[in-house]
Amino acid sequence: MKVILSNTAKELGCKAASKIAALLNDAIARQGSARMILSTGASQFTTLEALVQEDVDWSKVEMFHLDEYVDLPAGHPASFVKYLKERFVSKVNLKAAHFVDTSIGVDAIVEKISAELNEAPIDVGVIGIGENAHIAFNDPPADFGCTACYKLVQLDDACRRQQFGEGWFPSFDDVPTEALSMTVSRIMQCQHIVSAVPYSVKAKAVHDVLTAPEITNMVPSTIMRMHPDVTLFLDADSAAMLDKSTKKKFC
Repeated sequence: MKVILSNTAKELGCKAASKIAALLNDAIARQGSARMILSTGASQFTTLEALVQEDVDWSKVEMFHLDEYVDLPAGHPASFVKYLKERFVSKVNLKAAHFVDTSIGVDAIVEKISAELNEAPIDVGVIGIGENAHIAFNDPPADFGCTACYKLVQLDDACRRQQFGEGWFPSFDDVPTEALSMTVSRIMQCQHIVSAVPYSVKAKAVHDVLTAPEITNMVPSTIMRMHPDVTLFLDADSAAMLDKSTKKKFC
C-alpha cells in the first residue's frame, strides 16, 4: 500500500482522479477497454468532481456500482444509484453502467450484476474507507471468506451514524439496517485499487488501518494491505493521527 498525502480534500481529489484516469487509459491502450468499480458517499465528492474532467475515452469504460441500501426508493436522497447517476454517469459517455438496483429484488440483482461482473477482470476499484474502517458495506467483523460477488449485510450502528452524519437521512432511525454490498474477496480481485479518504472523521479509521499489528476483520480495510497495488490518498485532516514513522513506512 502506498500513501499519497495532500493538504486539502480538493487537492486529494485531483490527485486520486489523475491516478484513476492513468490506470483506465493504460487498460484501454493495452486491451481496448477498461472496467472500474466506483464507491460513493461524501468522501468521494472531490474525486468524482475531478474524475469527470479527466481525459479518458469513457465510451470504452464500464462502471460497476459497489453497494446499495435494501428497499430504499430510487429517488431517495441517499440512494447510491441516484448519487452515481447525478455525479458521474450523467457527466460522461460510458460504455455501460451496472447498478446495484435492489428494486428488482435482492436475489435478481445479485444474479444479474454478478454475471456482468464476472465477464472480465476489473481494472480499477475506487474503494473508500468508512468511519468504522469498513470496506464497501462490510462492517466489522467483516466476512473475509465469502467468495460470492455480492452479499446481503447488516449495517452496524457506527456505519449508520456515518450515513446520518453525512446528511443523507433526516434521523438516525431512518437509516436502513440492511444493504447489498460487494464482498471483500471480490473487491480484492481488482487489479488496482485507488482509495480516496479525506476529512477528519476518517482519521481514526485511517490510523487503525495503517497501524493495526495484523490484518483483522475487526478493522476490515486492513485487508487492502495484502493487495499488490493499492494507492491510498489522504488529506491533512484524515492523516492527522499518523505519526512520522507510519508516514515514512507508507509514503
